[in-house]
Amino acid sequence: MASDVTYSSYLDLERILSAQHPASQAHDEFLFIIVHQASELWLKLCLHELEAARELVIADNLGPAFKMLSRVAQAQRQLISSWDVLATMTPHEYSLIRPHLGGSSGFQSAQYRLMEFILGGRNPDMVTMHEATPEVAAKLKAELDRPSLYGETLRLLRRRGFDIPVKLVESELRAPHEPIDAVTAAWTQVYRDPATHWDLYELAEKLVDLEYHFQRWRFGHLKTVERIIGFKKGTGGTAGVPYLESVLKKGFFPELLAVRTEL
Repeated sequence: MASDVTYSSYLDLERILSAQHPASQAHDEFLFIIVHQASELWLKLCLHELEAARELVIADNLGPAFKMLSRVAQAQRQLISSWDVLATMTPHEYSLIRPHLGGSSGFQSAQYRLMEFILGGRNPDMVTMHEATPEVAAKLKAELDRPSLYGETLRLLRRRGFDIPVKLVESELRAPHEPIDAVTAAWTQVYRDPATHWDLYELAEKLVDLEYHFQRWRFGHLKTVERIIGFKKGTGGTAGVPYLESVLKKGFFPELLAVRTEL
């Protein structure tokens, strides 16, 4: 009965609030755990909205998709602000926690990787680290076997009559999207006459928002790691700051940035 539902039972707070299991006696490990757990919840919401928005793009029903993509952008703001909280941890405080993390790393976040894949930042090699969890690896591989959100957007442009090369919409799905002049030209038509193509224009700007916030999240990650551990290697065997610097150069929608030069 609905009358039996309480705030705590509806949110399953008993499990959520008892899911923090510090491995050390360090006071700040609680902060470290909660920031990352909360980030995973925000990522779960982002995935929920992005997957639904992609289906709406496929159906050429863009109005509801705009609301979902705007919500993702707001959730990304929460993810970005989480670095400010984590950055209150000093190098000494983190040094008391780090030995207890073993090989674990945020690099291993399957939800982060899935969000990258949905947006179009695809690298099949990244699935390898998840092979020990077959259902996670299968989900990532399934995503690689279908068009990304941007891929479906380009298919929509072609259905709307824009000159998007057919080889592009039927191309290999497992690689990152590389910039193509014909796609930039199509977006230039949209941006030069937004009144005629208003929903596509708005969709493009929603996508630019997502990439903008994603890169802000990456930059926040970089600066927080730099502030706390300097240039040490990251846990889980990553290169730390140099790796985070390298991913800042990897975008999702290159033609939506290139079009700004054309205008």
